[in-house]
Amino acid sequence: MIDYTLRGINADELSFKVNPMQVQPNQKFEIKPFFSRRIQTAKENPKVNIVILECKIESTEEAPKPFNLVVRLVGVFEVNNMTTDEDRRIFALNATETLYPYLRSTVSSLTAASFINPLNLPVISGATLFPEDREGFTGNGQDN
Repeated sequence: MIDYTLRGINADELSFKVNPMQVQPNQKFEIKPFFSRRIQTAKENPKVNIVILECKIESTEEAPKPFNLVVRLVGVFEVNNMTTDEDRRIFALNATETLYPYLRSTVSSLTAASFINPLNLPVISGATLFPEDREGFTGNGQDN
């Protein structure tokens, strides 16, 4: 049975930039964060796994946003008994579940410290953050 322990979390990148734009009173923006995750095994110790969880909000011409934001957190986990692909999948789910509340809190704190209304990411299960983690995902871009 897989066993893991969170050994530490740090912020690899925290950035916030206001985009110069004319905003009309009561103008609404659709803020859709983009999430990504990378998992790496440390070369010097195969029991150490690094999980990088990132939230990005970027303005584009097609979808202007009043700000750009990047929050990238790095979690260091000691993992034992991870031998199969199923173990790796379970670890990815659990590590995401562990790190997501920290990511959510950091996004709220960063936006509040930037003197705008705090952006509160939804309270969701980290296991539903990525399509490949959802039950019934077939790998072809369609959920069953």
